[in-house]
Amino acid sequence: MKTKEDVEKLEKVIGQLQGAHSEISILAKKNPSDSVNPFKLKLINKVIETANTVLGEKYKPFDEFEQFDPDDVPSTSDVTMVLSQYMEEAERYRSDNVRYDLPHWFYVIDGRLSSIRSGPPTKVGKK
Repeated sequence: MKTKEDVEKLEKVIGQLQGAHSEISILAKKNPSDSVNPFKLKLINKVIETANTVLGEKYKPFDEFEQFDPDDVPSTSDVTMVLSQYMEEAERYRSDNVRYDLPHWFYVIDGRLSSIRSGPPTKVGKK
């Protein structure tokens, strides 16, 4: 990450991914093959578009996937699976960019420890 704004964008997209995943997961448990309505799909695509920008090529979960095709409406289970992969990669990106400095975890910005606190990493491995 290069700037504080990068941290803010990541934190925002993580929240959006978690919220969308939570909502669609509820629908998928009821009827996994049901289609996602156009309004929800538009919002989900916007979150995915933002996630693709924030995560960049290195952390983007699928090389050729940009968003769901509104004309080929996906099922709730399809959306749940894709959002899960985005959440995993967003967390891997976050985990790769935090460092422990007693007694807290902090984001690393432009190679230096920042004053922005974070939770501990949940993914093992570095860039």
